Amino acid sequence: MATAVTTRVDWKLIWAQRGFRFFFVAMFVSLFGSGMNFVGVSWYIMAATHSTVKVSLQVIVVTLPGLIIPFLGGVLIDRFDRRYLGVVLDLARGVFVLATAYIAWRGSLELWHLYAMTLITGTGSAMYWANVNALVQEVIPPSQFTGANAAVLVGVQSGMLIAGAFVGFLYDRAGIAGILSIDGLTYFVSAFCLYRIRSGYVSPRDHLKYPREYSEATEATAEALESGENPEVAEAGLSLAVYSDLKEGFAYLKKQPLVRSLGVTHSIMMAGVVSSNVVLVALVNDVLHAGARGLGFLEAGWAVGAITGGFIVSQLRGAVRMPLYVAVCAVLAIGHMATPFVAFLLGAVVLQAIFGLCRAIGGVTAQSGLMSIVPRHFMGRTQSAMAIFTTCVQLTMSIALGVVAQGVSLIAGYALLALLYAGATLSASRARQLMR
Repeated sequence: MATAVTTRVDWKLIWAQRGFRFFFVAMFVSLFGSGMNFVGVSWYIMAATHSTVKVSLQVIVVTLPGLIIPFLGGVLIDRFDRRYLGVVLDLARGVFVLATAYIAWRGSLELWHLYAMTLITGTGSAMYWANVNALVQEVIPPSQFTGANAAVLVGVQSGMLIAGAFVGFLYDRAGIAGILSIDGLTYFVSAFCLYRIRSGYVSPRDHLKYPREYSEATEATAEALESGENPEVAEAGLSLAVYSDLKEGFAYLKKQPLVRSLGVTHSIMMAGVVSSNVVLVALVNDVLHAGARGLGFLEAGWAVGAITGGFIVSQLRGAVRMPLYVAVCAVLAIGHMATPFVAFLLGAVVLQAIFGLCRAIGGVTAQSGLMSIVPRHFMGRTQSAMAIFTTCVQLTMSIALGVVAQGVSLIAGYALLALLYAGATLSASRARQLMR
């Protein structure tokens, strides 16, 4: 790992990879649409109901599939071409989002339509992000994992930056129908870019020789699938293979405390980012009184900080990254405790920029570390295991934040977020000790 972490980032080498250029554009476009969707739908629900519980329900619905889908998703990601999986997931989500936009344009939109759309896109996202995080490992030289992760994060956050600004300035004119229409179209653009990453079918397992791939059970399964006969044998063989993959993945994680510590920290940070949207819209509506445009400025502030953090962490020496990794988690904990007391828009935007910078440093450090440690054929299952844990934390926090912010106070809600990031600080400290 030391080699991958301390190697100087070579931006020319990274951008020379044609596949990575298409991958970067796909992430930018995808997050541009998703950012508009998430912010626009959250604001629509808050404006229509004035209920943080209803907003938290949206977050719960989008993350609920993450409890189930990654179990199968991790196996699929480690068995099939990750490029094709990404394309299929993009196309499916795009169709459903455009259908919801059409309903909104017709004037028949109800909350359950938005929740249903969110459930479907959340189901796709539960596999999609684990898939693309594994895919980037295939389109970039191993020595440049840190720079590649930084570049991807810059693309993601750049998309969210523009999305936040667009929502703030276009929501009152285009409405929820316009926001969803743009999001739906971005899925098709993202699918096209993923398709152009490379040509041909590439299996994550082609470069490995697994003993069980040539076992009698696998051979019987292959023969049954090719001939179309003995469907019971084929079904039993595939079930056995999936179970074996799951068991193998859990055994790997059990033996890797450093992978677990990095994964837990990263999952907590991811869960905090998404679930914090519950109290963020309440902050804009009840404390800042800034409307949809104010929410857009806060989202843009976050993205500017994240882009800056991505560039900064890509240039840091390996010896500096892990201490900074622990420090940014602590800053997130302290900063969220102070957030509800900042009652003016500029101050809130500055805080969001700091949070975005900290999240970028933490995210790039964790992902580049995992890519350097985890073998390619375990990456899908490792990312999916992280996704499952992220979902559990995210669901718990979304429910708690909605209830606490509405039933107790917004200050108590942000204190709960600060407690979550304090847990991330402890986990990051553990990862630093193991790495040393």
